[in-house]
Amino acid sequence: GAGAEAAAVDWRKCDTVAKILASCPQQCLSLEDYYRLVCPQILDLLHIQDKLTVRQFQRVATTTLLTMAKEHPQLAEKHLLQPLLAPLLRCSETAELEVEDLSAGTVLVTEAELGSCVEDVLKVYVVGNDSSSLLLGSLQSVLGVVFSLYSFAKQNASYLRSPCQEILLWFLEKSEREVSLAVLEGFAGLNSSVHALHPRCRFRTGSEGGASIAVEETISDEDEALYQKVSSEQRHVESLVELLSHCQKSGLAGDFFIRCLKALTCVAAEDEADSNSAVVPGGSLLELEQYHAGQRRKLLVLQLVATLCESVSDTVFTDIAQVQEFVAATLQRACVSPARGPGAAVEAQTLAMAMGLVAAMLSGAVQLQSGDFTVLKRLVPLLEELSRTYPEPLTQELAADLRIAICTHGAFSPGTVGAAADGVLGKKPGAGAQSPAGIPSGAPSPGGSRAPPRHGCGSPSAPMERSEEQSVSHEPGTAGPMSAPCVDSPAPAGLQELLVSAYDPQPPGRAAALRCLSSLITQRDPEALRLQEKLLQVLGSHHGIALLSSEYPERILPVLLARYGCPARDTEDTAAAVTRMKLGEVLMRVTRALGDMVFKHREPLVQAFLRGARDPDGALRASSLSNLGELCQRLGFQLGSIVQEVTSCLTAIARTDPEAEVRRAAVHVVVLLLRGLSEKATEVLRDVLRDLYRLLKHVVVAEPDSATVLHAQLALEELDAVMRRVLFPPQTLEKKIVVLP
Repeated sequence: GAGAEAAAVDWRKCDTVAKILASCPQQCLSLEDYYRLVCPQILDLLHIQDKLTVRQFQRVATTTLLTMAKEHPQLAEKHLLQPLLAPLLRCSETAELEVEDLSAGTVLVTEAELGSCVEDVLKVYVVGNDSSSLLLGSLQSVLGVVFSLYSFAKQNASYLRSPCQEILLWFLEKSEREVSLAVLEGFAGLNSSVHALHPRCRFRTGSEGGASIAVEETISDEDEALYQKVSSEQRHVESLVELLSHCQKSGLAGDFFIRCLKALTCVAAEDEADSNSAVVPGGSLLELEQYHAGQRRKLLVLQLVATLCESVSDTVFTDIAQVQEFVAATLQRACVSPARGPGAAVEAQTLAMAMGLVAAMLSGAVQLQSGDFTVLKRLVPLLEELSRTYPEPLTQELAADLRIAICTHGAFSPGTVGAAADGVLGKKPGAGAQSPAGIPSGAPSPGGSRAPPRHGCGSPSAPMERSEEQSVSHEPGTAGPMSAPCVDSPAPAGLQELLVSAYDPQPPGRAAALRCLSSLITQRDPEALRLQEKLLQVLGSHHGIALLSSEYPERILPVLLARYGCPARDTEDTAAAVTRMKLGEVLMRVTRALGDMVFKHREPLVQAFLRGARDPDGALRASSLSNLGELCQRLGFQLGSIVQEVTSCLTAIARTDPEAEVRRAAVHVVVLLLRGLSEKATEVLRDVLRDLYRLLKHVVVAEPDSATVLHAQLALEELDAVMRRVLFPPQTLEKKIVVLP
């Protein structure tokens, strides 16, 4: 209809039709027979593509489904919900028998089927917006697979990311708070409240921007399996944190943060117990498995809290009571295990955040009422215990001052509280404010001169900036001691001290300095740019080099090429190959950062990857060829005079390399060349086109690896299409009108 009234009438018609469909007619003898006949047709209504009627049909289908679910939940679940969710249930970890019996490479769910399923779930659950227990329960059975798909789509820029996110957020919003928190823990791998993707199933990028699900072989190499598992867990944690960033207004993100901190407190208590009763080497296999499962859970909790601290600010908390609960959980954990062991960095970081939040509230960031002080007074016993037992003296002093400020309702607020509030709020302390160490807060500290604005990694107070010198047990980098340079450019002396701290024998101090140096690079600090060579020596890790390469690609590229061509000595062959593969990834990041300027460095980059393609390690050869293919795409396939060298290398590898993975990579580069050049192939590759054709024919005839043969067949089809367009150009009929003089 043209107006709102007509549209409302139209919707009422749709609802009326839905009620008729949901009602079993009198002439039908069996209700289940009616459902069995009608339900597949109702699901088909969701897939109608006609633009004029699609909304009406989807409205009818959704309303009919919801009505049936209310009236006859068991029949609706059997004939509607299970068929609707079948593609997701098929690859869940509960589908043990079906998946285990399938061979590797079998496609369980096609791209079209998976995309249609996700869209149907969005239409029925989110658009229908009926939060009945039946619908929430049925959706929870596939939430683990939907979350894995969301994480995959986030990494691969798939259109499925948005609908998956809407589905997950809808469930978290409509479910009871305890159920939502349990599901979030399930996403992180802390419990089994959701059924994850089957371990033998993997998502594959689809040709239409979606994804498919296929069965993969079990990885026999234990190191590779562990790497894949850790990488997957890291991606899931990052995706979970991003999902929580959309749940801050409802308070769910804050509640989950608090739950994780309480779990971290339990981890600290368990560590104390484990130190008293170590695992007996001769224990049973069951005991050993339980021990390893417990250790894995501890690491997951630490990783989750660390990521939340870095990515979520204090705005995650929606009221004073929630802040109090967060601070109480943090203080309790600090009293149990005061910043030592593998979780010391996370503990110090959250302690800094918690004490800084309390100081900020007491300093006027929030207008506190008398009832708010009643809530805050629950922290007094914990602050008193912390002031007596915590090993770091400045933290003791701040805890004592916070306790006094709370008990006096803010009437007496020592200078340490104001300095801590300035640290959290990102303000520069006044010159007159004195720190406990007797140094004016406005004076430059060893790490820098300003307090950081980030709530997640900032120092809770100016006094904390001196704690690195006074206590080794306190974590320098994350609680704030060396975090101050992370905001503004420090004086050269401050930067020099950071460089010295990067060689600190204590891992926490070293990590703090490296984190701050990385932040300076990201902010393109002029002093850091001037000391770029020194920073390259200090940031020896691949992550640090990658940061430098992203910010100063042209300066770092020669150094990277030299390292890629000459692996470190006195290392095992496998370790050297892994190092060079990581350097290859950094080189590709540099080429992306260079953009069109990559043409200037075309020959050294191509030659570096060609040398890597002749390395004794097969994985490195395959990695180099993969990088070569992407580089050719970045260059627009304009290889210039080195095209002969590239094709000769590809031909030799495809014919003679002993490993199928490497031969497959070589043929794939040929496919990329032909596909990218298209009709220009006859011009750019005119001197080597015949050799490439003979190579592809040889691969099709003699290659034992089926995937490599498929690549070769695709390349031949591409070459055939190119030659047909060149030899038989399409004739166009034109009508010309000539005006005679």
